[in-house]
Amino acid sequence: MIHETAIIDPSAEIGANVSVGPWTVIGPNVVIGDNCDIRSHVVLKGPTTIGKNNTIYQFASVGEDCQDKKYDGEPTELVIGDNNVFRESVTIHRGTVQDDSLTKIGDNNLFMAYVHVAHDCVIGNDNIFANQVTLAGHVHVGDWVILGGMTGVHQFCHIGSHSFAAVNSIVVQDIPPFVMAQGHNAKPRTINAEGLKRRGYTPEQIQNVRRAYKILYRSSLTVEEALEGITALNEPALDGFTAFVENSSRGIIRP
Repeated sequence: MIHETAIIDPSAEIGANVSVGPWTVIGPNVVIGDNCDIRSHVVLKGPTTIGKNNTIYQFASVGEDCQDKKYDGEPTELVIGDNNVFRESVTIHRGTVQDDSLTKIGDNNLFMAYVHVAHDCVIGNDNIFANQVTLAGHVHVGDWVILGGMTGVHQFCHIGSHSFAAVNSIVVQDIPPFVMAQGHNAKPRTINAEGLKRRGYTPEQIQNVRRAYKILYRSSLTVEEALEGITALNEPALDGFTAFVENSSRGIIRP
């Protein structure tokens, strides 16, 4: 399962049934869980912990030092969950001591070719990042998010769960949950109704999400007034929506 040309540091921990392709380099302080498939010409650097059933395609660079000029060789970490796919030439950097010294990726995510995940990003589960998506440092992404190809996300932005950014969007403020965004700079367009249907949301829940979107973006209310109106809908599915908007440090995208 491990090709004879692969270069693996003796301190690396390789789980059961792991495949390592030719000319792949696995450095010290790398832990790889069971049933991972590491293709050819991959570079893994540590401290990095990779869970089970992950596939990493050729020319990916995972766990490299970050590109932040403040980084001075401090021991920082990358932690990856289970069942992720990293396609060709994906790059993922470890964290910095200016944040939590950690870049973290959850489960069941698809990173298409040439995606870049910068230092200190925190990514949830079941997300899709299309070709050449770029996340700057300290970006947080929830669950079930889709970012279209060549989308760029400014540092410290938060992307809410079930949101969607169209191809070639430039995201410089937070995208609330459920919102479809598009443009330079990205603006709210509608809700991700089709995505919610696929994930089992009821018609009533989707209608309440739509009402919340209209209260926030189609009324003349202040954000505080809009949140009061959204809370009055008494829709549990919107609990995360109101909390996201209330806690936004960069401010949410606006029409």
